[in-house]
Amino acid sequence: MSGVHLTAVRRELVVLGAVLVLLVALVLVGLGVGEIPLSPVQVAGALVGHGDAVSDFVIGQLRGPRVFGAILVGASLAVAGGIVQSVVRNPIASPDVIGITSGASASGLTAIVLFGASGGTLFAVVLVGAVVVSLVIAGLAWRRGITGNRVVLVGIGVAAICLSITGWMLTSGTVTQAGTALLWLSGSLNAVDRNLVGVLAVAFVVLMALALVQSPRLTVLTLGDDVASALGLRPNRAKVLLLLTAVCLTAAAVATAGPVSFVALMAAPIARRLVGGGRVALGPTAAVGAAITLASDLVAQFALPGNALPVGVVTGVIGAPYLLWLLARGR
Repeated sequence: MSGVHLTAVRRELVVLGAVLVLLVALVLVGLGVGEIPLSPVQVAGALVGHGDAVSDFVIGQLRGPRVFGAILVGASLAVAGGIVQSVVRNPIASPDVIGITSGASASGLTAIVLFGASGGTLFAVVLVGAVVVSLVIAGLAWRRGITGNRVVLVGIGVAAICLSITGWMLTSGTVTQAGTALLWLSGSLNAVDRNLVGVLAVAFVVLMALALVQSPRLTVLTLGDDVASALGLRPNRAKVLLLLTAVCLTAAAVATAGPVSFVALMAAPIARRLVGGGRVALGPTAAVGAAITLASDLVAQFALPGNALPVGVVTGVIGAPYLLWLLARGR
């Protein structure tokens, strides 16, 4: 292993460690702050199974699912965004922009309004909807392979169709259904389902492992299809497998908390800048996404006293100017 590669790996590990330290600090804040304040000692005791009755209840039933849900949702969306951006070789080609998130949202909202779906049923419907929409996008964008600009443009068009379906469903449901749907569509952890967080945890571990196994191919793909082919890689097959992993990660996150906007767009470029060298660093990307989402959720909870906002509102406020900046500086 060359000295340059060792240095790059060492820097990636340092960045990952630093972001994880920040994430641990955010977890302690998220679990300790609220109407029933808990000290770091109480939080740590509850996490290792030696807490008192109050801290066990507050963390196990109230704050824990929300905090760990934010971590898993953020990490899932971040890794999905990093994969899509690297495969398509376009910094704005995140699941939010190219229609995958919109397809997952439209399918989930349809299931909520028409069938009152929730829990595992909603999770399955969102996953199927995201996969179907991604296949439509890939089919329409395919021209002897998957190319960046075509995927982005086709994805924007498909996203518009999905948004129309979303609007139709909102006007078709009752007032109660519309209220529930709007909260879910804004990307909310206010009443996250503990069971869904558990399902998301299992899905993230499996899909993250698949992404890490495929990461060498992802690195080669960033060099272009011609170089990848010359190195013995089948680009289109590798792209399909990687994009399918990203779609499943996106769907799992959306099914748990709704479409939390722009995390997938922001996390990977931030991680790439921290790591340097243009490396596709999925570990730091996941950690950055988790930190962004958890920090945004803390702001959403406490920015307006007595009025907890959906986390998607905060990430949208941060991410929308970033997207405009990308569009303004790009060609």
